[in-house]
Amino acid sequence: MKKARTQVAAEGGKARAAKLTPEQKSEIARKAASARWNADVPTPKCEGEIPFGDMFVPCAVLEDETRLLSERGVTKGFGLKRAGSNWQGKEGSARMPVFASAKNLEPFISSDLRSALIEPIKYRPLNAKGSVAYGFRAELLPDICEVWLNARDANVLKSQQAHVAVAADLIIRGLSRVGIIALVDEATGYQSERERDALAKILEEFVTDELRKWVKTFPLSYFKELCRIRKVEFRSDMRLPPYFGHLTNDIIYSRLAPCVLTELRKRNPKIKGTRKHKHFQYLTDDVGVPSLKDHLTSVVTIMKLSNDWNDFHQKLDSVHRVWTPQQFLPGME
Repeated sequence: MKKARTQVAAEGGKARAAKLTPEQKSEIARKAASARWNADVPTPKCEGEIPFGDMFVPCAVLEDETRLLSERGVTKGFGLKRAGSNWQGKEGSARMPVFASAKNLEPFISSDLRSALIEPIKYRPLNAKGSVAYGFRAELLPDICEVWLNARDANVLKSQQAHVAVAADLIIRGLSRVGIIALVDEATGYQSERERDALAKILEEFVTDELRKWVKTFPLSYFKELCRIRKVEFRSDMRLPPYFGHLTNDIIYSRLAPCVLTELRKRNPKIKGTRKHKHFQYLTDDVGVPSLKDHLTSVVTIMKLSNDWNDFHQKLDSVHRVWTPQQFLPGME
């Protein structure tokens, strides 16, 4: 009887297999091979997410207390993309993660960091139905950021890579801020009293505010071109000359719309010689910010077509006039 049941089951399995498409058979075979290959992949004892700008990077702690960051999550956190096929098929390969794979980064990657990145740590995320994720030790994140910052300082980054260096800079600064708070909390015993996500909130506040209020509003190309036509040496981590604020008022805000600069100065007055906020923080999300971004795109284009400051200013005047209160009065142009 038992033999008969086994034979019936086998026949049923053959019948189901006969109905499968070649693609379905291939996928089943791939999953079976992956299950055999990853039989000893650990499951974390706890997981969470760390906020970096608008992204949340999955993190995990293994039974041996290894802290992991998701390779895929960090890639997205840096604003980089990768095709779905690139997240698979790592067995037996020595592939660098996309955030460290650019050729111009190679001179800045140490042998120890390279060895760690080409051998990611596999783990099975909780509630992920057995799928395998790739991670790396969390303490490597500052080293990865330093790679980008050193490449930036050496002026070898391409224009499309600049945003990654900015993100790396902000992450480094945010982590250092969280680090000193964690040390104080540990030394005083306050760590047992603070909220579980208190440090994550500090990091989120710092990185998100910086990314949203600077990088996404005023593009790096604006400051780079402004330095060029003003004959000022440009570095993406530099402190801009104070008079650049006056230039921006002239180039941007005075030409954005009638009375905008006057109103911004009223709402954002100087206190002891400095303004507490940036002017664009007072622009409306539905009209003001989109108009500012459109104007910035036009201004940067004019900058790129100009040889120097005088050439730029003449072209700017011919395209974007300076608005005055009188021009906004009825009967005036």
